[in-house]
Amino acid sequence: MFPTRLGTQQDDANVRHDFRRVLDRAGLVAKEWTPRELRHSFVSLLSDDGMPLEQISRLVGHSGTSVTELVYRKQIRPAVEDGAVAMDRIFRTDTA
Repeated sequence: MFPTRLGTQQDDANVRHDFRRVLDRAGLVAKEWTPRELRHSFVSLLSDDGMPLEQISRLVGHSGTSVTELVYRKQIRPAVEDGAVAMDRIFRTDTA
């Protein structure tokens, strides 16, 4: 889906490297995160927005709701707020 600069398929190490580079630029501790966090965030954000668990489970490819409920669905409002602060800092435009 996201090729290397040479147009070849990325391997796990490429994905982790690029992901951590983005985290570093966002001011986050890159070693504490993995690309898998994106899946958890996806499920948590949909859940926090009120999407039915059955629909979320289908979106992430689970055959039932139990794994989605037990492993992935977490309320992450504090993390979202921290992320919003970081994004504001990164994309700040000085208007004087």
